[in-house]
Amino acid sequence: MRILIAEDDLISRKFLSKFLSKYGQSDLVVDGMEALDAYMMAMKEKKPYDLICLDIMMPNVDGVKVLKIIRQLEEQNSIASNERCKVIMTTALADTQFVQNAFKIGCDAYAVKPIDTERLVEVMQKLGLLEDSTE
Repeated sequence: MRILIAEDDLISRKFLSKFLSKYGQSDLVVDGMEALDAYMMAMKEKKPYDLICLDIMMPNVDGVKVLKIIRQLEEQNSIASNERCKVIMTTALADTQFVQNAFKIGCDAYAVKPIDTERLVEVMQKLGLLEDSTE
């Protein structure tokens, strides 16, 4: 599995990277512009990400705007909805407005920090990224 972790907080980024390393190769970025650059590079190389963990609050471009651009690019490139990358928004915010907005734009799930790893595995299974027998 190819994974992109877009997270400006060093501790959260390292934690997610270490946890997800058993499921695939992770690329790490620290802001929304880097996330978009990494996404477009992966598309250009025809090696798209299977999963993107996207922090809602990031410098330069926030996660919701990044998600919106990713979904627009997928649409422009005629990528079928079942072949689009799965996006899990991560947030320390209790603000449901951000989360609702992210779902409207096309996120597949969200995780509240600190990340509950058991719950994250369940979400990845529901999204079809892992077999149910994993773990």
